[in-house]
Amino acid sequence: MDEEDRLFFSFTQRNHTDQPALRLTCQNKCKDASALPRLSLACLLPPPLQVQKYKVRCAAELGEILLLRLHKERFAFFCKDPWYCSRVSVTTPDGTVIHFPSYQWIEGYCTVELRPGTARTICQDSLPLLLDHRKRELQARQECYRWKIYAPGFPRMVDVSSFEEMESDKKFALTKTVPCADQDDNSGSRYLPGLPMKVDLPSLLHMEPNIRYSATKTASLILTAIPVSLGMNIRGLLHRKGSWKKLDDIRNIFWCHKTFISEYVTEHWCEDSFFGYQYLNGVNPVMLHCLSSLPSKLPVTNDMVAPLLGPGTCLQTELERGHIFLADYWILAEAPVHCVNGRPQYVAAPLCLLWLNPQGVLLPLAIQLSQTPGPESPIFLPTDCELDWLLAKTWVRNSEFLVHENNTHFLCTHLLCEAFSMATLRQLPLCHPIYKLLLPHTRYTLQVNTIARATFLNPEGLVDKVTSIGRRGLIYLMSTGLAHLTYTDFCLPDSLRARGVLNIPNYHYRDDGLKIWAAIERFVSEIVSYYYPSDASVLQDSELQAWVGEIFTQGFLGRENSGFPSRLCTPGELVKYLTAIIFNCSAQHAAVNSGQHDFGAWMPNAPSTMRQPPPQTKGNTTMKSYLDTLPEVNTTCSSLLLFWLISQEPKDQRPLGTYPDEHFTEEAPQQSIAAFQNCLAQISRDIRERNQSLALPYPYLDPPLIENSVSI
Repeated sequence: MDEEDRLFFSFTQRNHTDQPALRLTCQNKCKDASALPRLSLACLLPPPLQVQKYKVRCAAELGEILLLRLHKERFAFFCKDPWYCSRVSVTTPDGTVIHFPSYQWIEGYCTVELRPGTARTICQDSLPLLLDHRKRELQARQECYRWKIYAPGFPRMVDVSSFEEMESDKKFALTKTVPCADQDDNSGSRYLPGLPMKVDLPSLLHMEPNIRYSATKTASLILTAIPVSLGMNIRGLLHRKGSWKKLDDIRNIFWCHKTFISEYVTEHWCEDSFFGYQYLNGVNPVMLHCLSSLPSKLPVTNDMVAPLLGPGTCLQTELERGHIFLADYWILAEAPVHCVNGRPQYVAAPLCLLWLNPQGVLLPLAIQLSQTPGPESPIFLPTDCELDWLLAKTWVRNSEFLVHENNTHFLCTHLLCEAFSMATLRQLPLCHPIYKLLLPHTRYTLQVNTIARATFLNPEGLVDKVTSIGRRGLIYLMSTGLAHLTYTDFCLPDSLRARGVLNIPNYHYRDDGLKIWAAIERFVSEIVSYYYPSDASVLQDSELQAWVGEIFTQGFLGRENSGFPSRLCTPGELVKYLTAIIFNCSAQHAAVNSGQHDFGAWMPNAPSTMRQPPPQTKGNTTMKSYLDTLPEVNTTCSSLLLFWLISQEPKDQRPLGTYPDEHFTEEAPQQSIAAFQNCLAQISRDIRERNQSLALPYPYLDPPLIENSVSI
């Protein structure tokens, strides 16, 4: 070992046109800045898409390094091009290795300052140099990542126009407050070949390099979408209007993209037991509430349901036993309706009563298709004629589609996780332990939400093309949903307890989710206890308090009655909050997203719109009237294309607990990460063993199939 300091650092080049120069300087703990040792490095980029390590020797003793600066400078006549720096490692004469994590793109000609990998809160920094570094880093991030209002009542979103302004060196304000949802200027939207909706191209052209999809993920997404869309176009399905001639024709849409579960759904979709099963283990397993008494708006009598309950019990007895549950779609009662293919569509706000029978099977007892009882809102029962009962259940499944897609899925995972991502980038410096903990769980979230707004939510986008509520209804549902969302809803154990569903058998979402929640909680608790040993250490961390405060104001719009914290006072409160964030960014998103193709490929199980009004009388349903109520052919195919795309996680995946970027360099958090990964591996083995004995496996919360973040 030479008695010299050695520097190692690596870069990944994604393009091939650039050969800039790079200088590296260090600043150590000296009072006289002029006496600081400096290292300079000039090098050429390696050939395209290669990773290279460079070694630099320094004859002078550097002492304690506080900051390391990478200077990316012009070289000769070559144009500027981005570099990707993973980390810099310093090996001291005694063999000690000090890592300086970076894991970021370096664009243009600029200087990047890196600190040693040891995580530190602002309370642990006292040197003016380091405090100033934290401040300047956050100021730069806040200029880059700006909030924007999408619609009144919506969580705030990233303003992608700020990235274009950064590229062109324009001046801009820190926060824009002009809503864009009411600006129906879709001059930048275009129909692209093979796609059934308009795409807002300008919003996709500029994306900050550290949050955009990798080339691998982008290519994977395109290669997934194009063949399916072109296949439907070739067969003329995306432009064919009118009703389906018979149900069996729907089987031919995805004849080459069938799964075991999608085939099971196709065979069992009309069975009452499977209808009830989906409330437990389908894509929206959060709707059920246990009842101790019936609400006045649902006047079901014992005589109505006695044939299903059988002898020896009655409705009141089953209520007292905790065996009666309600799925209430009240949020749809005032949802605006939309036109699809030039025809008005219809929405219902049903109440669905379910019973847990002695065999542990959840069955529908009664369905009312409005929130107001009366002669024009009959209560449908399993003893009604088969098509009447099937139509009532299909209306409920349509309501399930609307509530699931808009609120359970997009609002509660995508949009809220975008707020967590933005606040983390804007309020926590790279050296902060909570930044290091959360960054892997924000990967690609801003990019995928920008894509969603450009393709699904924009005027004449997919939401307008396939749903009965359209974009206006989506805005209404999400703003109403956010106004009623509580911290209890957001925390899985609290939500299960509040809904009274802890004792339902065969509730695999609950069982697997609680195991993963507990594993995340143990992991987070170890990290938090290492960096926050006392209440004071939490209270005095001004960056942490700014982070939670910004989430509260920008994500939850400052609603005091929501129960979401605007301030954290103890390590226990911090552990719970971080556990909920990581769970919802990873496991919860997997639970409500990954099965959409499986449960939606058979369209009658998840119709995106209904073309006839809810029935006001019984006995009039025919197969023709049933088919005329379901979505038209082109609407069906467009919605199934959506299901297929968002259920197929593109390449470049990072499963839950996978942290290839080593942001934590201390031994204690690295041991916690290893223990977390071992715990997840055991959960996976347990889930796979259980699934072998199930007629219908529940794979969606198997840890290797859970992405670390909302990335699709």
